[in-house]
Amino acid sequence: MEVRVHVLLLTVALMATLPGCAFMGKGRDRQAAASDADASAPGEHAVIEPEVTRRKIKTPKIRNSDFELGAYYGIISIEDFGSNSVYGASLSYHLTEDFFLEATFGQSRAGKTSYETLSGAAQLLTSKERDYRYYALSAGWDALPGEIFLGRNRAYNTALYLLGGVGSTHFAGDEHFTVNLGAGYRILMTNWLAMHMDVRDYLFDSDLLGKKKTTNNIEARIGVSVFF
Repeated sequence: MEVRVHVLLLTVALMATLPGCAFMGKGRDRQAAASDADASAPGEHAVIEPEVTRRKIKTPKIRNSDFELGAYYGIISIEDFGSNSVYGASLSYHLTEDFFLEATFGQSRAGKTSYETLSGAAQLLTSKERDYRYYALSAGWDALPGEIFLGRNRAYNTALYLLGGVGSTHFAGDEHFTVNLGAGYRILMTNWLAMHMDVRDYLFDSDLLGKKKTTNNIEARIGVSVFF
């Protein structure tokens, strides 16, 4: 009888002990899994070192060049006196990116009229009176700024500009108040050198041939300029 009682008590004790062992085993498994998860995934306190290659940035040095000094050569058609070569110089001041002021000096020499050519001996003007000089002060506007591409790897800034102004023309021994109108095309070859192509009309009143009229003296020219 006593043996049966001892066996029963041992059986009850074993049944009470096994679930606790299983629970503790499961707890250890969960702790191990949590440790593995913490090791595989970065936590809140993990430090990640960035692997970024630093670039050296060079700041471009852009000069504030508002003045432009230029020289040009071309052909001017002096009304009634044929087409003749002309050359001169200009100085511009750029008020903004779009507007500028320009002072111009040009010189040419008038040819003979058709009457002088046909008559042979008749001379309307002396040699000194054929000197043609003009001064002009103009205001310009870069109406169409843009770019021109030469090949695949070269691009140059350009501008189509309009201008107009007033001045004076010395011709036939007299000074004439002159109005000038024109247009031009500027190509910036570098940040200090530009090329120009211009067409301009210089208008003034003249009565040299016996009747007062407004003469149109059209000029086509090409030039270069430097910014400073």
